[in-house]
Amino acid sequence: MATEMPIEVLNVPTPSFLVDIDKLERNARAMQDRCKHLGIQLRPHTKTHKTIEAADILCGGQKRCIAVSTLAEADLYSDNGFDDILFAFVITENKIVRCRQLHNKIGAFHVMLDSKVGYEALEKSPTGNGKPWSVYIEIDVKYHRTGVSWQSDDIVNLASLISGNNGMTFRGLYCHNGDTYNYIGSEAIKEAGRESTEILMKVKQRLLQHSINCGVVCMGSTPSCSHPDESMSLLEEFSPGNYVFYDVMQKNIGSCSMDDIAGRVATRVISQNVDHNILIIDCGFLAISKDGMENNLPKSPWIIQDNPNLRLVGMSQELGKVTTVEGKVDFAKYPIGTMLFIYPYHSCATAAMHPVYYVHSGDKIMAMWRPIRGW
Repeated sequence: MATEMPIEVLNVPTPSFLVDIDKLERNARAMQDRCKHLGIQLRPHTKTHKTIEAADILCGGQKRCIAVSTLAEADLYSDNGFDDILFAFVITENKIVRCRQLHNKIGAFHVMLDSKVGYEALEKSPTGNGKPWSVYIEIDVKYHRTGVSWQSDDIVNLASLISGNNGMTFRGLYCHNGDTYNYIGSEAIKEAGRESTEILMKVKQRLLQHSINCGVVCMGSTPSCSHPDESMSLLEEFSPGNYVFYDVMQKNIGSCSMDDIAGRVATRVISQNVDHNILIIDCGFLAISKDGMENNLPKSPWIIQDNPNLRLVGMSQELGKVTTVEGKVDFAKYPIGTMLFIYPYHSCATAAMHPVYYVHSGDKIMAMWRPIRGW
């Protein structure tokens, strides 16, 4: 929703989530260019931003071919003219009714499963309109979260069941290769993407040996899609999500540069605890999340813009504690009311804390975006 007139960034309420529209658009173009170079269809994942406006930018204005993590997102996009939506979350029986509604509402709605239980849930719940379920099988390459292990015979068994069912169409394979977050530097990330691609091609070949055609192989993680190996041109789809904002974690592993981070939290100094060398800010864990604290980084997981000697060292629900890396806080430099800007360690988690994004170009707030919440 556009504001009536631009306001200054320094006048936003705090805490607030700021989105640099120029950086976001640059991130979108860069990913689109990578996919064009490799000959791959980009299927942006909306889980990070959950907004109509950002999805439109990531799709290049085409309003089609996206992945979502919740049915609330799918409802939002289907209500606003988006088509070809993948519900990139393993299907369970309790979600079938809503999935059927979406399937019958738009031209292409895809579901995903990783077990025979998921298959049986679809089998006993036909779409009712003669259009078969479009089904991806999720593959666990090395991340060990959801997905069928790439070495398991269950992949062939599931694909055979789906392909042999008149009420279903086997769309292909989906893989979130989240193991790439364990690699540091662009070359290591490329190698991880190459290894994942090689594994997926082996799975595809196994299916072909059983006369099962795998039309689409989709892989997504922001690191591997930000630094793709040329071999990834063997894939049909990319499905990254975090790249819309990037964050300090992505910067630390080499997915992006500091200048690519499009999201920040604006906060203000509300108190000074001189005796304990602490500034108190109005940004607690409900404004930035605790993601990253478990890593015990020496300068804290977050970066305070233009203040390399400040670090966020503790949070309660609505308050944060800021101190120095070295020496004493210059309290005269940070009087009560001073605004600080914090780059999030994990932008997906931080963005999820905010009902409104203040979208700016330079120092001017140009619009307010309202993400969908819930499931």
